[in-house]
Amino acid sequence: MSNNAELVHLRVEDAVATITLDSPHNRNALSAQVRRELAAHLRTALDDDGVRVVVLTHTGPVFCSGADLTEARGAAPQDQGVTELPSLLVALLGSAKPVVARLAGTARAGGLGLVAACDLVVASDDVAFAFPEVRLGLVPAVITVPLRRRVQAQALRALLLTGEVFDAGRAVAVGLLDAAVPAERLDEEVARQVDMLLRGAPGALAATKAVLADPPEDDADELAVLGRLSAAHFASAEGQEGLAAFAQKRPPSWVPRG
Repeated sequence: MSNNAELVHLRVEDAVATITLDSPHNRNALSAQVRRELAAHLRTALDDDGVRVVVLTHTGPVFCSGADLTEARGAAPQDQGVTELPSLLVALLGSAKPVVARLAGTARAGGLGLVAACDLVVASDDVAFAFPEVRLGLVPAVITVPLRRRVQAQALRALLLTGEVFDAGRAVAVGLLDAAVPAERLDEEVARQVDMLLRGAPGALAATKAVLADPPEDDADELAVLGRLSAAHFASAEGQEGLAAFAQKRPPSWVPRG
């Protein structure tokens, strides 16, 4: 693959901007290039007066696996990417235009933060999810801001603390997903949701989103604090041991042997 190949694509058609994560070689992880291109395409779509709805989707079997753990190993906190995730979440949460996430594949960790920051989320019903951070010695800090808006409090506590894999049915039940449909109906359901959004007046939709949202400056402040917390744990001895164990396909040192 060329080093210059674009990993996130933007297509605008019929007032809909489709942003596609296209880095299947690393499970659409949030590498530096993916973060940079995703942020740029979001800005372009949100600044385009001809765009009324944004769809965030992907290629390959994984929507987004979260942080690029290869880049994070041994990196200084400011270079790990978690300090840039808040700005992506702020852009999604603060968007005056509705954003729909289309998941034909799984999402993990920071990828679920992106999902939770969208207004509507539609997934194939055969997709499973997980928050594996604590099993890697990391803290799912930044992503809790959008997750707390969507997911039932006790369900979120259990899922974040255990790292348990859960299916699309449970994801709908706890509020993470708005709909889970058979894979062959995914595009039809996304199109249906987009059509309903296009029936709303742009100004009214933007005002309704503003009514529903917390003040964006509060989001930004909280995300900045949590971004520093997350970065500190990436750089910690526990975090680096968890990343090394992941790369070496072995249990981390704190997992009981037996």
